[in-house]
Amino acid sequence: MTAAEPGPDRSLYGFDILSTPLLTDLYELNMFHAYLEAGMTAPAVFEFFVRELPPCRNFLVAAGLEQVVSFLREARFGEAELAWLRDSGRFSQRAIARLAAFRFTGDVDAMPEGTIFFADEPVLRITAPLPEAQFLETRIINLLHFQILIASKAVRMVLAAGEGRTLIDFGLRRAHGAEAGLLAARAAYLAGFAGTATIPAEPVFGIPIFGTMAHSFVQAHDDETEAFLHFARARPAAVVLLLDTYDTEAAARKVVELAPKLAAEGITIRGVRLDSGDLAEHARRVRRILDEGGLDRVRIFASGGVDEHLIAAHRAADVPIDGYGIGTSLTTSNDRASLDCAYKLQEYAGVPRRKRSEGKATLPGRKQVWRRHDGAGRMAGDTIALLDEAGEGEPLLQPVMRGGEPVGPLPSLERARRHLEAQLEQLPPGLRDLATDHSYPVTISPALRRLVATVNSRP
Repeated sequence: MTAAEPGPDRSLYGFDILSTPLLTDLYELNMFHAYLEAGMTAPAVFEFFVRELPPCRNFLVAAGLEQVVSFLREARFGEAELAWLRDSGRFSQRAIARLAAFRFTGDVDAMPEGTIFFADEPVLRITAPLPEAQFLETRIINLLHFQILIASKAVRMVLAAGEGRTLIDFGLRRAHGAEAGLLAARAAYLAGFAGTATIPAEPVFGIPIFGTMAHSFVQAHDDETEAFLHFARARPAAVVLLLDTYDTEAAARKVVELAPKLAAEGITIRGVRLDSGDLAEHARRVRRILDEGGLDRVRIFASGGVDEHLIAAHRAADVPIDGYGIGTSLTTSNDRASLDCAYKLQEYAGVPRRKRSEGKATLPGRKQVWRRHDGAGRMAGDTIALLDEAGEGEPLLQPVMRGGEPVGPLPSLERARRHLEAQLEQLPPGLRDLATDHSYPVTISPALRRLVATVNSRP
């Protein structure tokens, strides 16, 4: 495109970029087209899994199933999408007609959200006609990968914080896009965060939202005390004042002086926030100032560069911080920005299939994951087995959809949150720590091993 040429006229098509089924990779439609031309429409089985645990994760948390089911139920090619498909000149009229009638007609089995899982374990299985199941790949990976990534990061922070410390998601402004910010809030809440600063999370997901004030509010006033007074009177139900715009300890003393005046107006200061410098040292000094001023019930909240390692260090040193707002390290999962996950064909037309690429080989056939527990109720080991095998313990994948329709209501976000809490109680102690411990046993059943050998023997 030259400078003289006009840019694309987005109003020509006008589809919603976050809900359109065209939010996929071109090769999915290329294969859809080619499968139809070859008459390859028999049932196929695809499974989503993570190939290996990152060095900095002892386990992962299943998340995002609700969004996948919503996508599967609602995926439709409207007139805007069909117009683009026709105008692109890339696809046959037969393929476009098939897409015009597209509905998900298949089956879904999956681990419930909040389930702890490990490498190579199928988290979700799609059984559907091959073109249909193939087409779904990109968006399914997109939805599952991100929330698994963030929930698995957030739960480390929850474990590091322990009892009595509140964690709030502050990450929308650093998220890689609006949808990422909203889904990060959901994943963090699933993992045990108390809430988020992201407003749509409340009306969309029912997640509690929290907010304090920015430094700009204080800077806009000529006097810091006046800023505190204006904010408290405007937001009397939940007053949390930001202390470190200028001098942190001096601001804490101003809060002590202001508290009786606000109390006379029926306004209680609930907390103060620290956002810069040595948070531990500032917290100790501020706690002393508040306590000496009779404000021992005022909570100290900290933000700014917080991650699970800082939280753990503060907890070990008994730093008097009652809660944390966590942004960049959570929403970008900055120590591990992606997982090596995949959505792979495991069976077609009743025949088990196996990818044998170096370093990316798959386990063929439809599978189930069985989890054993010891006498104390702790997780003792998992077995990846063929679906028709009798396993020992608890089967982790459950029916979710049949014939394109849900088998029943999905568990609520609150229920998924409680499910994860119970799962965390069952974790072996070493896996709860931030230090790497990949000792949890995941075995392959003898029948699955035999099937691997059989498939490998094919030409």
